[in-house]
Order: sequence, then C-alpha cells, then structure tokens
Amino acid sequence: MAIIEALDKTSASATGSSPVVSLENFIKCLKKFYRHWKEDKTGIWGSVGAIAVATPPRSEDIRYQKSLALSMWCFGHHFPETIMIFLSKQIHFLCRQKDCDVLQPLKIPVSKVVGVDIVLHILKKADYGSALMDGIIHDVSAQSESNHVVVGHFAREKPEGKVLELSDVSSGISELLAVKDVTEIMYVKKAAYFSASVMRKYVVPKVEKIIVDERKIAHSKLMVLTEKILLSPINVGVQLKAENVDICYPPIFQSGGKYDLRPAAFSNDDDLFYDSGSLIICALGAKYSGYCSNVARTFLIDCTEEKCNAYKVLLQAHDAAIATLTPGSKASSSYQAAVDVIRDKAPDLLPFLTKTAGTGIGLEFRETWLSLNEKNERTLKEGMIFNVSLGFQNIIDKTNNDKTNEFSLWLADTVLVCKKKPHVLTAFVSKADGDAFYSFDEEKTGSRYVKSAPKADVMAPAKPVQKVELMLPLRENLRSHSIRFLKKKTNETAMRSDAVDHKLLDGHGRYRAIDKLVAYKNASDMPGSNQLEIQVDRQNEAILLPIYGVTVPFHVCTVKKAEIRGDGKRGVYISITFNVPGTASSVQDPCLQNLIFLKAVTFLSKDRGHAEEVIKSLKTLQRGLTERARRASLVSQERLELCDGMKRDMIQFPDLWIRPSFAGRGRKVPGTLVAHVNGFQYSASKSEKVDIMFSNIKHAFFQPAETDMITLLHFHLYNEIMVGNKKTRDVQFYNEVMDAVDSVGLKRRSAWDPDEIEEEQHERARKKEINRQFELFVKRVGSIWCQPRFDQLGLQFECPSQKLGFSGVHGRTTCFIVPTPSCLVQLVESAFLVSSLREVEIVCLERVALGQKSFDMVFVFQDLKQDVVRIEVIPMTSLDNIKDWLNDSNIKYYESKLNLNWRKVLKTLDQPDCDKNDRWEFLNPDASDSDSENSEAEDEKYEPSDVDDSESVVDSGSDDGILACSDDDDDDDDDDDDDSAESWDEMERKAMDADMEMGSESDGEDERQRRREKVKRRPILQQSKGVPRKRQRVN
Repeated sequence: MAIIEALDKTSASATGSSPVVSLENFIKCLKKFYRHWKEDKTGIWGSVGAIAVATPPRSEDIRYQKSLALSMWCFGHHFPETIMIFLSKQIHFLCRQKDCDVLQPLKIPVSKVVGVDIVLHILKKADYGSALMDGIIHDVSAQSESNHVVVGHFAREKPEGKVLELSDVSSGISELLAVKDVTEIMYVKKAAYFSASVMRKYVVPKVEKIIVDERKIAHSKLMVLTEKILLSPINVGVQLKAENVDICYPPIFQSGGKYDLRPAAFSNDDDLFYDSGSLIICALGAKYSGYCSNVARTFLIDCTEEKCNAYKVLLQAHDAAIATLTPGSKASSSYQAAVDVIRDKAPDLLPFLTKTAGTGIGLEFRETWLSLNEKNERTLKEGMIFNVSLGFQNIIDKTNNDKTNEFSLWLADTVLVCKKKPHVLTAFVSKADGDAFYSFDEEKTGSRYVKSAPKADVMAPAKPVQKVELMLPLRENLRSHSIRFLKKKTNETAMRSDAVDHKLLDGHGRYRAIDKLVAYKNASDMPGSNQLEIQVDRQNEAILLPIYGVTVPFHVCTVKKAEIRGDGKRGVYISITFNVPGTASSVQDPCLQNLIFLKAVTFLSKDRGHAEEVIKSLKTLQRGLTERARRASLVSQERLELCDGMKRDMIQFPDLWIRPSFAGRGRKVPGTLVAHVNGFQYSASKSEKVDIMFSNIKHAFFQPAETDMITLLHFHLYNEIMVGNKKTRDVQFYNEVMDAVDSVGLKRRSAWDPDEIEEEQHERARKKEINRQFELFVKRVGSIWCQPRFDQLGLQFECPSQKLGFSGVHGRTTCFIVPTPSCLVQLVESAFLVSSLREVEIVCLERVALGQKSFDMVFVFQDLKQDVVRIEVIPMTSLDNIKDWLNDSNIKYYESKLNLNWRKVLKTLDQPDCDKNDRWEFLNPDASDSDSENSEAEDEKYEPSDVDDSESVVDSGSDDGILACSDDDDDDDDDDDDDSAESWDEMERKAMDADMEMGSESDGEDERQRRREKVKRRPILQQSKGVPRKRQRVN
C-alpha cells in the first residue's frame, strides 16, 4: 500500500494556496463510508444506487450544511462549487482545474486500497458542466442494479446552480458522521479546551473588571472583543495555531431582561446591566479543524432567593442530563432525566424549560439527528459527542426594576460519550453556584464578593486616583489567591514529607543499602608472585600494593587518584590516593568514623615503563567500572515492537540530526526517525541506533522555526537512556532551516539585488516546507498516541509559546526561555532546560529591588534532594509577565532582595525536625509571629482589607518590629521589663570591663590583677530612664 509515497506527492503538488489533502484520512473515510452504505443500503440509505453531493460557493457567512460537513470529513478542507457522485465502483468529481490538480495524486492509491476509481471532470469558466453530466449519467445507469436509478442528495440544501433533482440521504450521512474516531475526538477536545479557556481566562475576568470599575459597555462591544480572542489562541495561553481555529457563532452576551437561548441569537447594543438582581448570560463556541464545541454560563449578581434556587435546580437537571449519556441508552433519556429532577425539585419551572437538552456536535454545530428531546429513541454509542444545552426561558420575577422582572438561565457543555461515564470536555470553567453567584455584600456567604470601586475625590488628581482604584481589586484578588494556594501547598508538602518519613515513597534509590567491596574472599585467591611489585588484577578488579614486604589488595573503587611524578633521573614516583571518610567522594557511614584509614601511598620505581603500564591499566579498569556502573543505573526498557509491512508504509522522517550526537566520528551524519508500534527508533547507520519508548516519554515538544534557525522535536524522558556512550534524559531531533554561516564577500550588495531577494525567498520557502514536514509527522504520531492503549500515558506534543518567553542565563549560556502548558523549556541551545511545573514546589525571585535592571529566578522542586534550577539575569521588564504566568500555573512564588545559598537551605529544610507546615515562611517578607499563629483562621475566611499593604507590613526579621506591635498592650510584665532593661552605655561599659579584666594572652598575672583593681574603683555612670543616648544626626 503506497500510502506514504502518494502522500508525499500529494503534499508536494498542493503547495501555495491549494489545500493539502491527507491521503491516510481520505482512505479511512472512504472505507467507512462504503462499509456503512453497503451494510444499511436498504434501510437508512433508502436503496439509492448513487449519492450526489453539491458543495456551495465560498461565503463569509457561518453555514452548517451536510455537504460542507462531508467535504471537511473526507478532505479536511472545503472544496467549493464541486459536485461529487458516489457510485459503487467509482467516484466522479466535477470541479475546477486547481481542485483536480489536488485530487489527481489520490487516484492510484485509492484504487488499490479502497477498490474505487476516481474520475475527474474539469469545469471550464462560465460552464455549469451540462455537457459533462451526460457521461456521468451514463456511468450511473451502467452501474445500477436495475433500470430504475435512485440517486440520493440532501433535501434541505437548495443547490446553487443547474444540477440534478435527487432524493434525500441526509439521515445516512448523519449516522455516518455521528460516531467520531480518535482523531476527530482529539479535534473536539482541543476546540472544547479552547472554548473553556476563553470563558475562564478572558470572559469571566473581563466581566468582573467591568463590574468592579462600574464601566458602561455594550453587549455588541463585548462580542467583538471576545471574537478577537477566539481567533487568537495565544492570548489565553492555548497552544493552537490560529489558522486552525474559528468561531462556531458570534459570542453571545445578554442581560437586562432580554434573553434568547439559541446559538442563532445575537448580542444587542444595550449596555451590560449588572445592578442588584440582574443576570448575565455568556455563551461562545470555538472550532478546531472544522470541529465545533460550545460552552454557556449564567452569572447572578445579588439575586433574590427565587432566582438562586432556580439556578440550583437547573444545575442539578443539567448534571442529570449529562449523567445519562452512556453507550446503550436512548437519546430521550437525557431530556427525561432533566425533567424528572425539575418535577421533583421545582415543578412550577417545568413550563419554562427548553424543548431539548441539546444536540450532537461535530463538523456541524447542530446534528439534529442526535437531538436530545423526548421523542428521539436513537441509541447512543461510544464516541458520540453532544452539546448538552439546558435552560429556563423568560421566568417572571416581580421586582421594582423592569430589567429584572423577567429572567432566563442557561448552561451548556460539550460532552463525550465514554464507556464508563460521560466526559465533560468543558469542565475547565466551573458552573458551581459558588462561582456563579456574585454579591456586593461582603458578609454574604455562598457568593463571590464583588468590591465596587469608590468614586474619585473631586479635589484629588484624576489619574493617580484612577490608577489606585484600578489596582486595589487586582491586589486583593492576588492576595486572596496567594493565601488559598499557600494553604493547599502546605498541606501537600506535609503529606509528602509524612510519606517520606514512613518510607512510602521509593525515592529512586534513596534507601539503598551500602554493599561491601570485596576483592578476594580468601588470601588463597590472590595471584601468587614472588616479586614485590605493584600489580593490577583486572579479573578481580583490584590493585596489589607491596607494603612492608607484604602484598596488600585494594579494590579499584577505593582508589581516588593515581599519577606519576618525577623527572626520571632517579626514578619516578607512583602516587595513589584513596577515598576515605570525610571527603566529598567517600560514603558517609557513621560506623566507619572511628577507624584508621590509609589515605595515600607513594612508591619509587626505577622502571618508568612499568610505572606507566600500571597507571594505564588502573585507569582503564576504572573507566570500565564507571561505564558499567553508569549502564547499571539505567532502567530496563520494554522491547520495541517493529511495524509490520513495507518500509514505505511506516511513519518515518528522514534527514534528521540528533542531540546529543553519537561520539567517535569527526563528522555528523543525518539519520531517520521511525515511529513503530510502541516507540521511536532513530538510526544513522547500521551500528548507531537509539530506541525511545512511548512509555518512557515524559514530555514531547514540537518547536517550529520562527525566529530560530532550526525546527525540532524534543523528548524529555522519565528514565535516562544511552545515546552512543552518553547517558541522557533529553533527546532532540532537528533540521536546519537555513545555513548557520553565510559567505560574506567584499562587494556590498544592495537590498534590491535580485540575487539577494531570490535567496531570501528561497530561505522562506525552505523554512515553510520544513515546518510543514515536521507538522505532518507530529499529526501522524499524534494519531498513534490517541489509540486506547496509550490513553493512560497522556502523550501529546506541546508547542512552546514564543510570545510568553523571556531572555535569561541558564547553564552559563544566554538563551530565550519559553513556557508551555506543563513546562518551562529552552530547547535551542545545547544546555537544555525542561522543568516540569507539576514537580515545582516554589519559585523564588531573587534580587528583586528598586533600581535593579535584572533579577534571578530559582525553581525549588518537591524533592528537596534535587538541585534547584537557576535562571539568571532576567530583564526586570519581564517581572510582571512572569508573576502572571506563575499565578496562572498555580505556582507559589516569593521575592527576595538577595541571593540565597540554596544548597544549605534545602539541607536544613530536609531535616526531620523541620516544621513541614511553615518551612517556606522565612521567604515571606510580610509574615509575622501573629500571622503564623493565626494563619489557619485567616485561610478559612479571607476578608479583603481597605488598607494598603504597605501600611501594615511588619518586618518579621526584626525584633524591634515585633516589640513595636505590643507597645499598646496593657500588660504589667512588659512595663517591668522596660524598667529593668539595661541601657546601651551600660552594656558597652560591661563589655569593656570584661575585655580589660581578661587582658591578652601575653599579659602577665600582675598586669591582669592591676586591671581588675582599676575596674573595681571606676564609678558606675548611668543615664536616667535607661535608654540609649541620641546620636547627633549627620547631614
């Protein structure tokens, strides 16, 4: 099956503005289409002998039609003004010349694999193809089983042009597209995650800020702003390409009593209404590669108990409708479950319930064939995806305000039908009542507190007051988030520490026993030799030294260093140094501290050749042991399962370089990366191969060439592997998009030089082509990782975000560091940086002080025995962006004005007697003794303060600051302590007297006695009130 070969030809011929068709996906869809058509031809397909599909012209409007869905499903793109006639043994395409050029390379592989011939009919300009239809009709009649030909089409779509009159086969196509495969599910998951991210990271904070600032903004304006975010995923930190993303419908914002619970609704020009008793409905949907998703939420602001109760009932009904979406159940059971909940909890709300609980979703936003209403008895299957949309429409609530008398509630989520229970793909944005209820009353429980910004003073300057008022809510939110997250982090740290104390964690060899090194079990095992000379026993890994006429064996592991010294005139000295307790390279065993050890020996040898041979043999043996120990520490991997079939059918990527490179050659040779059943294999020659198992991949990254000169695939592994003779946990495959060195001539070239322009165009085309090849390989590998056997691995390629990156120094190299959804990486320079965020305990920002141009960032990991990761010389302009990124990633960070010695700090914190709950409080500049005592109470209930943080800060490192907090206390003991306190002069005098009384070590006894008598005769000078004298201020 020449799939890969034909795929390369297809991609090569479809350059420029023409679409690229995935041959593998096209063949898969055709097989499924013909199998479904043959199995149920007399049923849902209506005994049709041919199926005609006419796609409409391109349009800027958002349209959902069966013809567009079928075109996207088969080709991944929309082919406008194309007629497709599906016959039992042929597929006829009536299209323009440029579309025929794209379809031409598909003919041979489709004929071999599917057994169907593709026939292309080229339409000329201003020609509807009437002349060509005669030949198509002849083929339809020839392949028909009877004289009466039945041709199917989509009845609800009015063909634009002169086409045949056909019969309806919409139900057959709907059932064909209902169950999604792993690739389609992955597309919907990405679209749903993007929709939920926009709702959570942009829409909710935007609405909250509008309410806090008491701004006036129209619903239509909010719609436009949100639509821009939906077309640019990087604005909410989602690693999706903008060209693959689109909107399902214009975002919907409704408030002020005018509600319409349909995706076809629009956002009017009225201002957002957020007074007490109001409701705000927000709904949006994003598409990825043509697959739709949807999410809708309702926010209640200081609402009455009736509205709050109605929302709680809707929430329970919505959860009940989702819970019934399991394989084997009926579509009507979902709506019936919602009705049962409402009838039980609030029967008076049933007349206001929407008529359906949602529909299927995929290439079409509304797959009405899978409508969740009370009449649909179709059986649900695993792989179906639904937009579960439920709401109450126009409920009457008598209030004094016309805009709050009538209200509606709406909830919608994208849900995947799985084996055990349904999977809510948009659960990233919460719909719980605690997150949906807002209140202006600070003491109202069960609601989120919304603090309105106070009005600016008329006499005060306008700009500074506005800035302060805008910053107050942000500061309070940041402080609240920090306190809640600190409590969560403290509990996790304590649990991990308890697990380590009870040895519930394996610690990756942390509790290994020390094996004794034995060279010979008995003296008789030693090699016999009458000569007293230094010998190296390679078989028993020992060195034999003559000491006081006796041959003494030492295991090679006990030797730290061996060298030759001397000029050779009198002979040479052989110096051997051993590992002994107390040195950095020795094993710290407390049982061995009281024994006597041999630290070093030196021998004089007159035979320089013998001495050099001994040292050479010893070092060779040490290198062999080191290599063996290094390989012994490697974790055994599972066996690589090679792909069956021909080499051209494999998923492979030729002409790739690898880092770290294979050693032993003066030149580099590119190799080929092949994706097999359970792992990758890279081979540069017959003897040089590297196997990377899927189960050993911890993180996978794909970084296209944007500003760098290479496009790369990077794999960060759980366990180290050997690449050549190097042990590494990071393996990278890359390709250079342009030459790193340009030949520069003496002649100055003009910017408009044709050769210069042609060279730049060639470089851009090369970069685009290499990026496309990498992206195609990544997509095909992603289709393997979506298989059920790899679901638990959770593998997917992450794309670093260049817009969120910052420059810094890591590993003595200045580099550009970028975040991904789960890591902080630097993949271009050889000193790779891959820090997994889920393993980070805290982050410390050092040298953060006024006037500094740069600062340092230190990552401390949950395993305190692991070395910290330090990034230095980060520009101060990146500080705020880094703080926002750390908050979004739920990573606790601290600020410090100085650099800390983290090796000593972690060694102290890793002691058993260290308090696990407050181990990081020494980094908190705002902490005090009272804070630590009442931290638990503050965490349980946080109340925003109206006082600026700088007015209440107490230096926890100063004893004077702690005493200053208790000056107003009415405690008699404190007064007594102040009266009896010694003054500075008195303490200084006592210190001087003690120095004079002791004297120096060289003074005689008579001199020290004379000084003691002098001190006794000195009068005691004491200042009144026992306080230190005021020093004169120096200007």
